[in-house]
Amino acid sequence: MSIKDAIYQLYENRVSRSLERSRLPRHVGVILDGNRRWAKMIGASAAHGHRAGADKISEFLTWCDEAGIELVTLWLLSTENMSRDESEIKDLVGIIVSTVERLAHVGHWRLHHVGDLKVLDEENRERLLKAIDFTKDCDGPLVNVAVGYSGRSEITEAVRALILHKAEEGMSPEEIANTVCDEEIEAHLYTRGQPDPDLVIRTSGEQRLSGFMPWQTVHSEYYFCEAYWPDFRRTDFLRALRAYEIRDRRHGR
Repeated sequence: MSIKDAIYQLYENRVSRSLERSRLPRHVGVILDGNRRWAKMIGASAAHGHRAGADKISEFLTWCDEAGIELVTLWLLSTENMSRDESEIKDLVGIIVSTVERLAHVGHWRLHHVGDLKVLDEENRERLLKAIDFTKDCDGPLVNVAVGYSGRSEITEAVRALILHKAEEGMSPEEIANTVCDEEIEAHLYTRGQPDPDLVIRTSGEQRLSGFMPWQTVHSEYYFCEAYWPDFRRTDFLRALRAYEIRDRRHGR
């Protein structure tokens, strides 16, 4: 171990011991940003960057386990990402599906999909769903894998599902309109039954949500980190937790 690594480990241990566990988030959302820019910085291909980012995920989830985080949402693929070059998308989707399969076969985390899987071809869709189903009896923390996710689309689909459900019950348009409320919409979101994210972390220095769970993050705390996702360290994660811990969360009150 180098002197630099030893210093980081001492610092991480000190920060970790100082955290008040009762004040840590239950649900952490992560926008895994910067894989392509990281690859460009070192003169590598975009696929190399995506693989490096994928390799970081299990390490990150282990840090969450150590901190007692109950639920993690990983934004792996947005619907907007699908407009990228066809060859990059093919590589990216393959990397994501393989990553989810590896996470599933650890046999620890319970995986849950959020998003629209119609953006994937049939083979990758079936592989992803099979991997997620493999974890249904796991007793570890819940991990949402956001693939084909768009915040606006999620809300649109929730309202559409709500209307169709009420129409099947025989309600008139006026009666349906009168039943629309926050609770009814939430009951049709991808994350129904889950607590909203307490903390959202975005890497790469970008300071925006880009459509990440706009409904669920209305009272979330945000932490923007300069590191690209492949370079995200346990030190960065602990700093995010410490920043969250000291904030006065008033939830609009």
